[in-house]
Amino acid sequence: MRLAHIAIDLSPLRDVPAFRIVFTARLVSLFGIGFTMVALPLQVYAITGSSFMVATVAAAAGVSTFCGTLAGGLLADRMDRRTLMVIGRAAGTAAFAALAVNCAVPGGPYLAVIYGAAVVNGLIGAFSAVALQAAAPGLVGKDRLAATGALIALTTQLGSVLAPALGGVIIAAWGFGVNYTVTAAASALTTVVVARLPPLRPGAGDGKAPIAAAIRSGLGFAARHRVVGPLLLLGFAQLLFATPQVLIPQFTAEVLGGGEGTAGLLYTAPAVGAVLGSLTSGWTGRVHYHGALLPVVVAVCGTAVAGFGLSPWPAAAFAVLVVLGFAEVTEEILRYSLLQAHTPDPLRGRVNSLWTAQATVGTSLGAMTLGALAPLVGPVAAIVAGGALTVASAAAVAALFPGLRAAWPSGEAAAGAGEPERR
Repeated sequence: MRLAHIAIDLSPLRDVPAFRIVFTARLVSLFGIGFTMVALPLQVYAITGSSFMVATVAAAAGVSTFCGTLAGGLLADRMDRRTLMVIGRAAGTAAFAALAVNCAVPGGPYLAVIYGAAVVNGLIGAFSAVALQAAAPGLVGKDRLAATGALIALTTQLGSVLAPALGGVIIAAWGFGVNYTVTAAASALTTVVVARLPPLRPGAGDGKAPIAAAIRSGLGFAARHRVVGPLLLLGFAQLLFATPQVLIPQFTAEVLGGGEGTAGLLYTAPAVGAVLGSLTSGWTGRVHYHGALLPVVVAVCGTAVAGFGLSPWPAAAFAVLVVLGFAEVTEEILRYSLLQAHTPDPLRGRVNSLWTAQATVGTSLGAMTLGALAPLVGPVAAIVAGGALTVASAAAVAALFPGLRAAWPSGEAAAGAGEPERR
């Protein structure tokens, strides 16, 4: 196979100026999140010396982001998505600027400012992320959905891998104030850039319906649609069971006999695989059987998790976690293309917010599930069980939902917001 057939497809960036703006804004936004992900807990711990206080600020940011995601999905189907992006970016800029000033005021920094900025950025800043996801498919067209999904996945991996490391370097060299100032400046720049987009109004739908009715409409569509519902179910099962990261410290110490260095390498392995998967994702835009392929890829995720649990050496564990990351990003690209192609534009805000929210909830529940199971059966059995349940879930969804197996990313989306395709 020629390299050009597997290399990541950059045509959305090359051919669609509006998507270039969206891509840049998302990348800078994720780097800002990565910077603060490092800075907030370190600063709170430096002030209080309490891990409990660190956990509370993380919880405040997480809960506000979850609420902002759901609210942003509803708003993205009722108002101009460009305006929503600008509001979200401007709120993030204000929050980062407040954190920078908080480092310089006499008697500071103050914990109340840190909590307030975390909540504002989580709640209102989430509007921008949801509006961006809802707007992107309309900018690039259905024939580039897989390529768009790969580029969005790449921004996520770069933001999660490089941003925390770079943020830590800035803090070590110049302190928290410089970290927040750089983040605020970058966020301000993206606010100006996003404002240059054309209006991105959602398609005609139930945007003027009462809020409760609009929420029911979005949930009902996701639950009844023959492709969207199984996609969300399959993704939730993967997040719930294929989450071995929470047990890496215990597995490293008790099974592999390694220390912090080994654990750190194992934590980076899925990101390495995900970046490799994104950079070699060009083939995903050239195949049409995404629906049939998706459960297979999720089963590969489960197999890799089980392989990690059975790994006797650090090198083997690292290798299968690279495979896990590769399969996870491939699953994300395939699911993105199907989800966007089969969701009508007037519902994309709500459906994308459900997708994002389920990732947050599923990851947390998955960590809790394996964390609770490990003391009962040991880390090896818990990890292998998670992998086996992932494979079983993929097989069950594939068997029970033929609409998903037959789904193509170029297939026609549902006829309208009020007429979901049934299974």
